[in-house]
Amino acid sequence: MKIFGEELGGIGRWYIALPPLLLIGFLVGLFFLAAEGQTRLNAANQRVHSALLRQQALIEFVATFTDTESAQRGYLLTGESSYVERYRAGVPAVVAALERVHLSYGDDEDDGGNDFRDLRLLTGKKLGELEDSVALYAKQAAAPSVSAGTDAGRRTMDNIVRISAAMRMEEAVKLGAATRGWESDYRLSRWVSGAGAVLNIGLVLVATSLVYSDMRRRAHQAIGLRDRKEELEREVAARTKDLAALSTHLQGVSEQEKSALSRELHDELGGLLVAARMDLSWLQQHLPSSDPGIQQRFKRIHESLSAGVDLKRRVVEELRPTLLDNMGLFTALRWQFKETCRRAGLRCTETIPESELKFDPDASIGVFRVAQEALTNIIKHAEAKCAELHVEIDGGVFLMRVSDDGKGIAANRLQVGLSHGLASMRHRITGLGGSWNIRSFPAGGTVLTATIPLLRLLPA
Repeated sequence: MKIFGEELGGIGRWYIALPPLLLIGFLVGLFFLAAEGQTRLNAANQRVHSALLRQQALIEFVATFTDTESAQRGYLLTGESSYVERYRAGVPAVVAALERVHLSYGDDEDDGGNDFRDLRLLTGKKLGELEDSVALYAKQAAAPSVSAGTDAGRRTMDNIVRISAAMRMEEAVKLGAATRGWESDYRLSRWVSGAGAVLNIGLVLVATSLVYSDMRRRAHQAIGLRDRKEELEREVAARTKDLAALSTHLQGVSEQEKSALSRELHDELGGLLVAARMDLSWLQQHLPSSDPGIQQRFKRIHESLSAGVDLKRRVVEELRPTLLDNMGLFTALRWQFKETCRRAGLRCTETIPESELKFDPDASIGVFRVAQEALTNIIKHAEAKCAELHVEIDGGVFLMRVSDDGKGIAANRLQVGLSHGLASMRHRITGLGGSWNIRSFPAGGTVLTATIPLLRLLPA
């Protein structure tokens, strides 16, 4: 912890840890207070909703009952069937309205339980009186002037209206109390939220000051790291430049050594093999023999010397193609592509311009080696049946594309650091100021494209 305190300039671990702990504790307390306040508000809302629902149910019940009684009285007074139809439809509506009142109270016996039981009894009694009057009227076929009811029936209806009004009044009182409780809880929640916001702002200000001081410290560290990074990047760039120059130099030295070895093989070994063949021919002419064994020996020596000459020619061409120096880059590429495909049994397609430009020798051998390495990779790894070489010059740009229909290159081998052949091709193209791209497709096949500025290939 001493190191921690030193990193923060001696502020101390408790001074740093206390504001976050207080903030967390306050947020937890505020959460529970808010949850409790929300619970109280929900309960108040539920009470308000229940009171309104009960009042609405009672109003609908009284209105439905009154309309049903009016329809019954109209039938008794006029005898018209339309009134009795309204009455018959109103009776189940009254029962349904009474059931809605019951559902609005639920199983709460303390909220209007006794009044509702009285209301249910009076409703049944009143409906029975209405039905008896209708039945009696229909049985006796009374005249329109028959009395529409009795004082007892009116008293029953008055009691129903009175009880409903008392129940609505009780719910109105509860509604007022619930509304006042909701307003009180709402004000308390606002005060708690306001106090929490003020405390939270204070803690945030403290934390902000600490964070600001830490950010300044980190900014100084970042500046130092940035300067160090830039210095390292400059060193890496310088080392990379040196390594690239060294690699280019080594490649040049290697090509020079190959060229020297090629000339020595061509001049020395070629001369020795040709001289040996000439001497053997002289001996065969001046020492004639009819012995089949001797003739077979002469023939085998001739074949071995011819094979040696062919091997010498092939090695010389691999080391330094004579066509490249004598006939130019395009001719050398054309020969190399056809000869390689012939030996490997590949179907080859080459598209190379007929007109030949005079390229710089070092640049020519670099392009030739890239094509040679690409063809070597196709033969060794691609398992291809067809290969294509395309060369074109367009708008001051030299473009070479080598493609095949093989199995492609694994994703990890596409990383330059994991393949020396790819790294060598990339370095040669980059050394000529060009760019390259290699793509391998899931369905098979690989395409290597090299693009080089034409001016970098021409003599200075």
